Amino acid sequence: MTALVPRQPGTVSTARHDPRDDWPDEAKQLRDRLTEIYGDRDPLPTLAGAWIARQRSGHTRRAYARNFLRWEDYARASGIHPLHAKLPLADAYSNHLTTAPTMRRVKGGKVGETAPTGPPLSDSGRAQALAACGSFYTYAVRVQAVAADPFASVLRPRIDPDHSPTEGLLPEETAALIDAARQHDPRSYALVALLYLLGPRIDELLSLNADQLGYDRGHHTLPLRLKGGKRKAAPLPPLAYDALRTYLGDRADGPLFVTASGKRWTEPQVHKHLRILARKAGIPQADTIKPHVLRHAFITDNLADEVPLERVQDAVGHSDPRTTQRYNRRRRQLDDHPAYGLAAKLSARLTMEPEGSER
Repeated sequence: MTALVPRQPGTVSTARHDPRDDWPDEAKQLRDRLTEIYGDRDPLPTLAGAWIARQRSGHTRRAYARNFLRWEDYARASGIHPLHAKLPLADAYSNHLTTAPTMRRVKGGKVGETAPTGPPLSDSGRAQALAACGSFYTYAVRVQAVAADPFASVLRPRIDPDHSPTEGLLPEETAALIDAARQHDPRSYALVALLYLLGPRIDELLSLNADQLGYDRGHHTLPLRLKGGKRKAAPLPPLAYDALRTYLGDRADGPLFVTASGKRWTEPQVHKHLRILARKAGIPQADTIKPHVLRHAFITDNLADEVPLERVQDAVGHSDPRTTQRYNRRRRQLDDHPAYGLAAKLSARLTMEPEGSER
């Protein structure tokens, strides 16, 4: 055993630890990106990195960093440093988001290549973008890096509490998509089955590792990370467990879902793959389908089967039951729309009146 020798009075250790080394990857990546632009003497890279590091979940960190970079690019193009921005620039940015195209991956381009060819952000997307900026400046005010939040008085889009922007699937369309995945390969089937039967967000599922497959009092489980960073064991029904075990085989470590090269499957790759499966299944919105439609289907199909709202809310990790119910209201608003009744009566009238008869 090595004896501990007290340091002589008056001596100070020269070893230093950089707290930024303890940041999550998303915070480091944002700091590095901003350092490339502003240099290492500007306070913005460290300030923005520290703000991102405070967010509880990887999903939130990535979304906030992406939205902050969009704002930073706009401010810089306007000739204004983000730490010197005032309300007029923030208002102008809010208006800019209503028409600015979003980035989309280039078909046939290089890996990760994007271009501004997508539609402008939806109302909810703009609200999230502005909220991310407001979160940054709230932090900046708190640490006395700026005097005021320029986004505090920016008018936010009005979001319909009963509207969900996610395109829904009919139960038979969901079944066709799952069947197409089953015929494609075991990995596709396991992924789609888990997305539908558990209702997780795609980033939660892709962040898991094979050794996290657990067992608790007769249930096979996966530890899903819910919104806010909380973890919760989700039970795997036999169909999902069998699909996952068939895919994994004897593999018990590494990412739960991997590519052919053994790397973790990424969200962009899954988005592209799901659209391939949707085309095989004949889904009408195959070119725009996203993994979130299966979370949407998990909620609406359970509520249609009269599973209590609070149980569905708890399963998907919504803090507010109105968020869960919003998915269901959208389906009812479409299914029960009065246009169908009028169309049926008009169709009957047109059928009864011979062509060319006087009206």
